Amino acid sequence: MAKRQFTIDTGKEQIPVEGHVHRNVAVKYLMKRRRSVLMTKNPEKVEKLFAELPTSLKIIGKQVTKEYKVNWQREGTEDTYAGSRYVFTMEETGVPS
Repeated sequence: MAKRQFTIDTGKEQIPVEGHVHRNVAVKYLMKRRRSVLMTKNPEKVEKLFAELPTSLKIIGKQVTKEYKVNWQREGTEDTYAGSRYVFTMEETGVPS
């Protein structure tokens, strides 16, 4: 399967990317944002970055647009993520258009 062109719309900015599937493009972007929060040492900057993390994403393809609601947690509370820092869960919202 060849990579396709997508646009990530965070509400504040639009980022052109390549990927295979809408969901994987969203996960890759969110993991990159999570890594930037994890690697920052300055507590004030961490708070600023955490506050700026997107809570909804639109992944725009050529024919289909999918929207995801993102729930961020400072520490994982679920069994699989217990103790992990800055975990997120994604849920597809609405009907794809």
